[in-house]
Amino acid sequence: MTTIESSQETFEQGQVLLEAKNLKKYFPVTKGLLISKVTGHIKAVDDISFELRAGETLGIVGESGCGKSTTAKMMLMLEEPTEGSILFKGDDVHHGGAGVRKSYRSSVQAVFQDPWSSLNPRMRVKDIIAEPMVINWNITKAEQQSRVLKLLNDVGLNEYHSNLFPHEFSGGQRQRLAIARALALNPSVIVLDEPVSALDVSIRAQIMNLLKDLQAEYKVAYMLIAHDLATVRYMCTWVAVMYLGQVVELSPVQELYNNPSHPYTKALMSAALPSHPDTEQEEIILQGEVPSPLNPPPGCYFHPRCPDAMDRCSVERPEVKEIAEGHTLNCHLF
Repeated sequence: MTTIESSQETFEQGQVLLEAKNLKKYFPVTKGLLISKVTGHIKAVDDISFELRAGETLGIVGESGCGKSTTAKMMLMLEEPTEGSILFKGDDVHHGGAGVRKSYRSSVQAVFQDPWSSLNPRMRVKDIIAEPMVINWNITKAEQQSRVLKLLNDVGLNEYHSNLFPHEFSGGQRQRLAIARALALNPSVIVLDEPVSALDVSIRAQIMNLLKDLQAEYKVAYMLIAHDLATVRYMCTWVAVMYLGQVVELSPVQELYNNPSHPYTKALMSAALPSHPDTEQEEIILQGEVPSPLNPPPGCYFHPRCPDAMDRCSVERPEVKEIAEGHTLNCHLF
């Protein structure tokens, strides 16, 4: 690129930008020091599929260890899938050429959970934000500086902040800097890995509102990794619920909250704080612990803890079923 321009092609709202097809990520478990032997595999992500559309937000929720962050790492090319494919604008990211991978890396950026460790403490803010442009674009110093100052203004910071170091900022301000850096190349997609969970409660709403405003301005799609259902409801267009490496329910956000169908989704909803103190909701307490991804149970992975389990659940793996427009789930009850 010789000028400041968007890495996006013209994609209308709702068109599929990023698609995961039958993604799997298995980590080998070895035994022995001198001669190691693979004794099994941890099934961190086990055959998931979803789509991310232009200008929309896909939320991925679930308990700790369900595979959310591993999914995000695969979408960022920080982990190689064991099986399956990632399609970006129709091109296979891992099996395409070097040009496809370079375009993908500049078009898909990230904002990480911890704003204290995601910024280089030895670099000034202006260099942190300009670094992606230096690597990917052939532009002048003046153009770099102009864009850095615009991005700082867009995320609610001032021009004089550009000469400071990360340690001179609060947690919320650091996350604003991380967002500015992610926007530097005009990406098509930003992966948000729990972007507000490390922040004070008083600042979380500010950052969420900022992200929504920037999405409208930059026409960027978000993939939001979260465990806070209130954040997901406010931010997302679509929601994928994960359990033990699998997507058990995928739905438009309002449909999911109005009509949660999978027993695990219902349990998650019942554990969340209600939107109003006077709201009564069913209390669902799941029995037992989450099974080990090293040795998941046969059939439906959720059946040992499911209050609605049937005989077939322990032997037969459920298939994906569509129960409403865009609302799919893996469950024998439907």
